[in-house]
Amino acid sequence: MEDTSYNPFMMAQKQFDNAAELLELDPATRDLLRVPLREYQFSIPVRMDDGQVKIFRGFRVQHNDARGPGKGGIRFHPQETINTVRALSMWMTWKCAVVDIPLGGAKGGIICDPHNLSLLEQEKLCRGWIRQLAKNVGPLSDVPAPDVMTNSQHMLWMLDEYETIHGGKYPGFITGKPVGMGGSLGRTEATGYGVMITVREAMKELEIDLQKTTASFQGFGNVSQHAIELYQQMGGTPVCVSCWIQKEQKAYSFFKKDGFDLKQLLAITNHFGEIDKAKAQDLGFELLPGDAWLEQDVDLLVPAALENQITGESVNKISQQVKIIAEGANGPTTPEADLVIKERGIHVIPDFLANAGGVTCSYFEQVQSNQNYYWAKEETLGKLDQKMTTAYLDVSNFATKNKLYMRDAAYMISVDRVAKACKARGWV
Repeated sequence: MEDTSYNPFMMAQKQFDNAAELLELDPATRDLLRVPLREYQFSIPVRMDDGQVKIFRGFRVQHNDARGPGKGGIRFHPQETINTVRALSMWMTWKCAVVDIPLGGAKGGIICDPHNLSLLEQEKLCRGWIRQLAKNVGPLSDVPAPDVMTNSQHMLWMLDEYETIHGGKYPGFITGKPVGMGGSLGRTEATGYGVMITVREAMKELEIDLQKTTASFQGFGNVSQHAIELYQQMGGTPVCVSCWIQKEQKAYSFFKKDGFDLKQLLAITNHFGEIDKAKAQDLGFELLPGDAWLEQDVDLLVPAALENQITGESVNKISQQVKIIAEGANGPTTPEADLVIKERGIHVIPDFLANAGGVTCSYFEQVQSNQNYYWAKEETLGKLDQKMTTAYLDVSNFATKNKLYMRDAAYMISVDRVAKACKARGWV
C-alpha cells in the first residue's frame, strides 16, 4: 500500500480475467464477478482526547454474496485505499470458495494509524464505523473480522455498538471476538497454522523432508508468528524474519544462520509485531535491510505482510535454493513476478488458499456463536486441519490433472464455484 503507482484492484482483476479465460466464462458472468456488487465509503467524525474533532475515512466493500453472507476483515492502516479494499474483498470471495465454506467476499477498512491513537479514540472509531454501516452489515448479510492492526478488542467494541443499535444479542455478527465473549478457541492461531498445514502437504507431495528445511518470513504479526510456531513444532528451522518499525518508518530483516527460537523473539516484540533491534542483536541476530528476507538461501519463503511485495523487480532476488513460496499475506506477488516464479518451477501455494485458515476458523466461530455452543480448541484445530488439507489437495490434484500452475488451478476452482452459484440464483 506504500506504492501509489500500484493498484491492487487492477491486479485482482487481472488474475480474475486470466481465470475467466481459462474457464471460458460468458460475458455477463465476467462483468458481474469483475467488480463488487456494492461498496460504501463514508466519513467518521471522532472527538479526539484533546477535544478537537478529526474526520476519518472508512470503507466496506461487498464483492459477492452468492454463496452466503459476506465475510472479511476490517483493516486499520494509514495508507488504506478503496482499491485495496476492493481487491481484498474479491480475494475473500475466492478464498471462501476455495475452502468451500458457505460465505461470500467482503472487506473493510479505515484510514488511520492505531500507533497514534489512544484506546478511547480507537473505541470511538470502531463505534463510528458501525454507526455508518449498521443497516448494511449483519449476521445474515455481512460478517466482519479483524485484519491488519485490528484485534479482538476492536471487534468487541463493534459488536457492542451493533447490538446497542439493533437492541438484541447478535454474537454471530462479527468474528475474532475475545474468547469468553463469543470468540472461538484456536482463532488466533488459525491463519498462520493454516499456512503451515498447506506447506506440510506440499512438502509431502514434493518428497521434501520438512525437518531438514529452512525458511524465511516477511512480517512478524499474528500470521507470521503462528506460522513460525507450527513450522518449528513440525521440525523446520526459521532463519530470517522481517518486520516494520513504525517509529523509523522502515523495515528490517533479522537473520540467524543456525535458526532462531520463536519464544526468544516474541519476548522482545511489541503487540504490533515490532522487534526490538538492540535486544535482537544481543541475542545474536544479524540486522539486514528490510527486503533481505527475500534473498536468503532457504527452502521456503513465506511472505506474510502486505500486498505487492514480490514484484517484477524483486523476484530475481529469490535464491535458487527456494522450492516453495507460501503466501501468508493477501496479494504479495504481482502478475509480473508470477511469470518468473512459474518459469523457475517454484511451487507456489497461492494466497487465498494458503491463508484461508483465518476465514475458515472465522466461519467456525460464526457457527458456534449462532448456535451458542462452543468447541474445545483441539476440535477447532482438528476441523481446521481437515478443511485446509482437503482444500490443498483439491487444488493440487486439479493442477496436476490439468497441467496447471497452482494459482491458476486455485482460481479456476474458486471462480467456477462462485459463477455456478450466481447462475443457480438466476443472476446471470
